Amino acid sequence: MSAEMKLDEFSPTQGGAGASDNANERVAADLAAVYDVPISVQAVLGRAHMEVAALLRLARGSVIELDRKVGEAIDIYVNNRLVARGEVVVVDERLGVTMTEIIKDGDAA
Repeated sequence: MSAEMKLDEFSPTQGGAGASDNANERVAADLAAVYDVPISVQAVLGRAHMEVAALLRLARGSVIELDRKVGEAIDIYVNNRLVARGEVVVVDERLGVTMTEIIKDGDAA
């Protein structure tokens, strides 16, 4: 599943406790150059490995068993890099993802 997000949905001027308004405005100005850079977001429900012959036998209604269990967190990739884990949710009859864990560098193991 891919998602399209706009960075203006996130308020770059909201800082943590003790952050000054001036510092937040500077950070927002520094990020303005990347607001229009397109990114690819993928929410991976699971993976399956199969032979080409098995792939060719798939038809409407076929079931592919994935390597995840029901209720297990899904992986969220940005530009093919694991950045978070989350849960599938339904929003206005559409699928969405709620991020439950942010992955820092080196934590993706």
